[in-house]
Amino acid sequence: MSRVLWHNARLATLDGEQGWGWIEQGAMLTEGAQILWVGEASQLSPELAEGTLRRHDLGGAVVTPGLIDCHTHLVYGGQRAHEFELRLQGASYEEIARAGGGIRSSVAATREADESLLFKQAARRAKALMDEGVCTLEVKSGYGLSLEAEAKMLRVARRMGSDLGLTVCTTYLGAHALPPEYADRQDDYVQAVCDWLPALQAQGLVDAVDAFCEGIGFTPAQTRLVFEAAKRLGLPVKLHAEQLSDQGGTQLACEFGALSCDHLEYLSTEGIGAMARSGTVAVLLPGAYYFLRETKLPPVHALREAGVPIALATDHNPGTSPVLSPLLMLNMACTLFRLTPEESLRGMTVQAALALGLADRGRLAAGLRADFCVWDVEHPRELAYYFGRNPLLQRVCGGKSSRD
Repeated sequence: MSRVLWHNARLATLDGEQGWGWIEQGAMLTEGAQILWVGEASQLSPELAEGTLRRHDLGGAVVTPGLIDCHTHLVYGGQRAHEFELRLQGASYEEIARAGGGIRSSVAATREADESLLFKQAARRAKALMDEGVCTLEVKSGYGLSLEAEAKMLRVARRMGSDLGLTVCTTYLGAHALPPEYADRQDDYVQAVCDWLPALQAQGLVDAVDAFCEGIGFTPAQTRLVFEAAKRLGLPVKLHAEQLSDQGGTQLACEFGALSCDHLEYLSTEGIGAMARSGTVAVLLPGAYYFLRETKLPPVHALREAGVPIALATDHNPGTSPVLSPLLMLNMACTLFRLTPEESLRGMTVQAALALGLADRGRLAAGLRADFCVWDVEHPRELAYYFGRNPLLQRVCGGKSSRD
């Protein structure tokens, strides 16, 4: 493995519980996919640098950990711009869903699309995220809603990881919506979702299990069955929780030690307490909040006060967050949810890694994965300040630069 020195850089390591971890005249030494050393350039010993084959002068650019998009629905067929128009004419998300639109229309398009088409479309979306610094992303299923179609989606997600040169974590979201063939048989469908899980895991397609616990989704009791099936197989869980109403799903998820609960606009005090006790990450999704023109803010101050880690993600999906700009999410998290620029960047690095159960990335520190971004900015706060400008100079994922 080649040893590479990245120098003449200003580093925002984010190492430590708070602060930028700022190193004004910094350098990093990497070997293969791993960071060997990070610090003041003057402190790098000749012995440690010995054997370095390449040196990259970064020209005083700012370096941060690679971005992590910990909640996406990148694999799907079709698009739903017509529903966007309907909402602007007064239709609610719930009304569209109950009329057969929403998730169900994406299910029909996803089932119809073959695997090669799904990959082509999803890869294009993933590349847009990568172009703004994403090195790791999560992809959920949930637009197939049959064993065959869910497996097809998860295979596409796995292929993205191998073909595009980034880390893709796969999440089984069979409990996303009720497919038409199970109309009025919701309990039967939940049982089917549980029954499909062992086969999907045996194929190496599932890293975690999710559910949509909501009035237009699945009840807490039904969600519990899905989580129990995941627990039997040793799979971690996460939850779409408290987006449109308080179903108490967060407390349920925390019973199972959930990696994350996501959305959380209607999160209760009891739910916050449960998350604090279980170490569950709160994943905020400002794109969906903005796109749906929601007015109920997630309880950011209370989450902070309770010490609950706060992550951010694009929630890219065709119906409620067709967002392909992680940098815009940094800005929206600050302007809509009042996070600080540091909190927002930590939300798509340090805390996003926690939300995926990944301990080897999200910070710049020796022993961690060599995922980082080089930016044409004076300070990392500018990443949340600008929108409509992409200052990324290069993205290094597993030690491999986008410029190579």
